Amino acid sequence: MIILNYRSKKMLRENIGQPLRYTETSFFGPEYKRNGVLTGSNRPQITGNGGREFFARVTMKDGLIKGVK
Repeated sequence: MIILNYRSKKMLRENIGQPLRYTETSFFGPEYKRNGVLTGSNRPQITGNGGREFFARVTMKDGLIKGVK
């Protein structure tokens, strides 16, 4: 699961239309997709970025955030 580098899901939604800020975590190859749906989370206890832990499904199109659920 990709780590989303945002303090909250609200901040992630505010970045619709922008490139995704993320950290890869998989040992088995990249999880990031320029087009498609990604599942990720904010893990403040691991990254030290602060904020709350959250999970989100992010729809990407042409390398930009299209939607967040």
